[in-house]
Amino acid sequence: MAIDPACGVTVDPAMAAETVDHDGQTYYFCSAGCRDHFVSDPAGTIQDPHPHLITAGGMLTQRVPFDTAQGDFDLQVSTAGELGVGDRSTFTKALTEEDVRKFADASGDTNALHLNEAFANKTRFGRRIVHGTLVAGTISAALAALPGLTIYLSENLEFKRPVDIGDTVTASCEIVEELEDDRYRLTTRVEDGDGKIVIHGTATVLIDPLPEIAVA
Repeated sequence: MAIDPACGVTVDPAMAAETVDHDGQTYYFCSAGCRDHFVSDPAGTIQDPHPHLITAGGMLTQRVPFDTAQGDFDLQVSTAGELGVGDRSTFTKALTEEDVRKFADASGDTNALHLNEAFANKTRFGRRIVHGTLVAGTISAALAALPGLTIYLSENLEFKRPVDIGDTVTASCEIVEELEDDRYRLTTRVEDGDGKIVIHGTATVLIDPLPEIAVA
């Protein structure tokens, strides 16, 4: 296995999205965006001991691999270097046909409601819709944007309405209570492209410091 020098993601050379030969060595990349970042400054990228980390809100957090998440992250931290009540992260992404197919393959959830047009047309929804758990997965992506290593402890969700394939959703998480031992309680929600709530709930997470691991 190889390490993408731009973002620190482990890459199977046989499955690499892009490769670049530099100074007699071949580098493997998880996306074209990572390759472009490397090409813009090969020496600086190679010398970065922790390409998987960035600083956000005065704290170390994980870098989203260039172009691979296919979504937009935002982080709002009121006090630099600290997490506290009111701090918030969001993640916005279009949930595509490809996402639905890949999720069905990965999870084994091949419910025809999500995959068979003729079948889905006869259901109460009258169409195919995105897996509810796939939609909820965007909450996990929003949590991953928080500084530190976020570990789920519990989650309570209510599904309010379906999401159409191709719709853009925005997941948001806001800290509402600081608990003991680096634990936090957050409100969670997902809105569709029209701003309607499709999922809301709460989560309890543990946030550890990020380990600084060189990828060279």
